[in-house]
Amino acid sequence: QVQLVESGGGLVQPGGSLRLSCAASGHIFRINTMGWYRQAPGKQRELVAAITRIGSTNYADSVKGRFTISRDNAKNAVYLQMNSLKPEDTAVYYCNADVFAEGSGWYSDYWGQGTQVTVSS
Repeated sequence: QVQLVESGGGLVQPGGSLRLSCAASGHIFRINTMGWYRQAPGKQRELVAAITRIGSTNYADSVKGRFTISRDNAKNAVYLQMNSLKPEDTAVYYCNADVFAEGSGWYSDYWGQGTQVTVSS
């Protein structure tokens, strides 16, 4: 069984910063791409940022230059540093990972439970 656990969400004023963390645990052989998605009320879940095992990154246009994704392969962890936050960044943020679990045979998609980020004055 593989679990992803996020932390670091909260309430922040516009222009402020937050750092999200996500750690994968369980019988993990290897993790390929890890990423962050978000879902605002009444909207579809969207990709915020993703990072491959070797460090190649991809960002949504709306967060380029403000957010930075990073990972620690030794810890099976991914991070999202969010700067210059705007009210429109308010959403539930979900961690996602493409995991090859031990004994599974191939990669499967896993999600965290989500962490709320609210940007408001």
